[in-house]
Amino acid sequence: MASQINVTSGTQSITEAIENYDLLDIINRGMAYAIIVAGFLSVVFIFVGGISFILSGGQEEKIKSAVSTIRYSIIGLIVTILAVVIVGTVGKAMGLDIIKYINFGDVIDTITSITADGSSGVRSLD
Repeated sequence: MASQINVTSGTQSITEAIENYDLLDIINRGMAYAIIVAGFLSVVFIFVGGISFILSGGQEEKIKSAVSTIRYSIIGLIVTILAVVIVGTVGKAMGLDIIKYINFGDVIDTITSITADGSSGVRSLD
């Protein structure tokens, strides 16, 4: 089965960057996707901890476990936000513009383009 890429105007998708061996764009995209995934997982685990807290039924051990899940998820979210700030600041000093790639819609488009089987706007690498 052939790999698929999204035909877009403007910025390259990560598969186009790999195809063109644009190392700087690959690094930017990889860091942006990692930050988005980390933030998303932090929010998911906050909800999981909240549901565990609600379903604990007053049992002390389950309450402690749920509270620690929420606590560590919030710490993870704060670290993710700080990572965006630090990576953005250090990246600009080194010539990397990571912030322009942090767009959840672009991540979804890239995933869709990689997994699509010939939808409109997608072409084969063959």
